[in-house]
Amino acid sequence: MKSLALIALAAVISYGQTPSSLKDAYRGMFRIGAALNQAQFEGRDGRGDPIVAAQFNTISPENALKWQSLHPRPDEYDFSAADRYVSFGEQHGMFIVGHCLVWHSQTPQWVFQDAEGKPLTREALLARMREHIRTVVGRYKGRIGGWDVVNEALNDDGSMRQSPWYRIIGEDYILKAFEFAHEADPRAELYYNDYSLENEAKRKGAVELIRKLKAAGAPITGIGLQGHMRIDRPSPREEAETIEAFAALGIRVNISELDIDVLPRTSPGNSADISATSKGNAQPNPYTSGLPDEMQQALAKRYGEFFEVFVQHRTVMDRVTFWGVTDGDSWLNNFPTRGRTNYPLLFDRDGKPKPAFDAVLSKAVPGRAQVR
Repeated sequence: MKSLALIALAAVISYGQTPSSLKDAYRGMFRIGAALNQAQFEGRDGRGDPIVAAQFNTISPENALKWQSLHPRPDEYDFSAADRYVSFGEQHGMFIVGHCLVWHSQTPQWVFQDAEGKPLTREALLARMREHIRTVVGRYKGRIGGWDVVNEALNDDGSMRQSPWYRIIGEDYILKAFEFAHEADPRAELYYNDYSLENEAKRKGAVELIRKLKAAGAPITGIGLQGHMRIDRPSPREEAETIEAFAALGIRVNISELDIDVLPRTSPGNSADISATSKGNAQPNPYTSGLPDEMQQALAKRYGEFFEVFVQHRTVMDRVTFWGVTDGDSWLNNFPTRGRTNYPLLFDRDGKPKPAFDAVLSKAVPGRAQVR
C-alpha cells in the first residue's frame, strides 16, 4: 500500500504537479492531522474549517473527550460535543483519535472520592475507571480509530507521577486502563501519550514503563510523542533517537501534539505540564505586531529539520498531528504565561500558510522551495 502511494506521488511530481496539501504530500508515509476546537468541528470557524478539510486526514479533539467535558458529575454524561466531533471526522473521511481517557488533569475531583468526599478504595476507583472507559469507548466503537488511553503518567525525571490514579490504585492503573479500553473496542489502536520524551531521563522512564506494560500483556499499540518543541530544542538527533527507542519496543510511533514555541520562556525548564501556567502579565511578549522574517525563517528551518527526521522514520510512524490549526488557536498563546502572542503552527492568524508550511511540504516533495 505504501509503495503504491509513493509511486503515485512520484508520478505527480514527474508531471510537475506538486501536491498543495499536506495530506496528499505525505500520503503513503503517515497521516497528517490537527487538533480541533469546538468551533471547528461544529463548522463555526470560517477560517480554520477550510484548512482542516483541505490539509488533514486525521483529527484529535482538544477537549471534547476529556473526562470533565464528557462526565462532569457522577451520574451525568454529556456526549453532545463529542458526537459532533466524531461526526465531523466521519463526514470528511478522517482517521479519528480520542483524547484522552485517563489523565491527572481535567478530571473532576469527585472521580477520586466517595459520597462523603473521602478517597476511594483501589477497588472502587478501578470500577469507576472501567465504567467510564466502557461507556465512552463503547459509544464510539468502530468509529474512533485510536485512543490516548493514559496521558502524562510520568514526571520529568522518568519516575511515576504521584497522581490520584497512582496513589489510590498503584502503578498497575495504567495496565488496567489499557485492558478496559481493549475490552470496550478490541479493534481500536491504544496509545500512551506524553511530553518531553526527547529528554533522556524521561525517555528512559517511558521506555521502561512500556516494557513493563508489554511484559504484562497490555494491548498497547503505539506511543504519542507530544512534540511540544521549542525554537532551540530538542535537536533533530534527539528526536530521531527518541523515535528509534520506542520503535525498538515493537510499537508504532505518533507525533501527537506538534507545535514549536518561538517565544522566550517565562518559567524555568522545558515542561509542557499545563499546571505550570503562570499568572500575571504577558511579558516577555516581543512579537505582538507580527513575527519578523528572521524568526519566520528560523521556524521554517526547524519544521523542515523535524520532518526530515519523520520521513526518515516513516516505516515506524503512523501519524503527525499538529496541536491546533492556526496560530490564533494555539494553547501556547496562554502557556506558560497567559496573554502572549505566539506563532507555533503552519498557518497564521488569517489562515494563510507560513514559510513553515512550504518547509514541511518540501520534505515530502523533493525540489520544492523550502520557504515562500
